[in-house]
Amino acid sequence: MANPKRKWSKARTARARSNWKLSVPGLVECPQCHTKKMPHKVCKTCGYYNGKVVVQSEEQD
Repeated sequence: MANPKRKWSKARTARARSNWKLSVPGLVECPQCHTKKMPHKVCKTCGYYNGKVVVQSEEQD
């Protein structure tokens, strides 16, 4: 099994760890109720997806 020849420096370790950050999800506006939602997902507020009712909510009754 291969082993590293030298120890990684602290700066190199920190540079490698710097890419482990969270990114903000890309939110889009729902065309029906204008709330923020994830793209290509059913809106949790109104239940619409692609202009059609997919999930019935209490708000629509």
